[in-house]
Amino acid sequence: MLLTTGQAAEELGCAVTTFRRLVRAEVLPGLGRRGVRVMVPLEAVQALQARQTASLHRLPVSELAVLRVDVARPVQERDRRWIGFAASLPPADLLKALRGWWRCDAASVAAAGVLPVTLSGYVVAVLTGLEEWERDDQGRHAFPRARLAGYVTDLVTPVTQVTAESEADRKLADLLVGTRLASHSGGAIAYVPTRTTD
Repeated sequence: MLLTTGQAAEELGCAVTTFRRLVRAEVLPGLGRRGVRVMVPLEAVQALQARQTASLHRLPVSELAVLRVDVARPVQERDRRWIGFAASLPPADLLKALRGWWRCDAASVAAAGVLPVTLSGYVVAVLTGLEEWERDDQGRHAFPRARLAGYVTDLVTPVTQVTAESEADRKLADLLVGTRLASHSGGAIAYVPTRTTD
């Protein structure tokens, strides 16, 4: 059975614009077309509903910064050609597209040693190597030594590409990539608690 993007969004309980970001980021396989409409297999929507919530309690901090991104778009900047996430970007371009510049508390971002990258509430990539940062004259921060520990190319199955060299970074990628992680913020960086209160 095939659903329209509106029907798929309704099934997931999200806005259609939120769901369409996943379509444009190329993380949903098996999409079809009926005229100008994108059609989504019901099984793909059910798989998204079944995605586990990120196990943040396993991280050694009480609060975690989360980078909330949009679909990759081209930019004309000195050090990068893209900003945002798309599964089709090569790892080197994807890393440049994700590692800054944002308004944030850089020390808090660095404290956890990991920065989950979310698109439409799903962790699509994980950055590590956040110990050093730079600040521009507008109060935004970048992490020039950030590493891409892993990213998702298929959110339904999910299929992840683990690019980390260290065992610790691989474990973080395995823990987070492809999971659900809700966060709320007026900017690119949100802060979420890692412990639930009883």
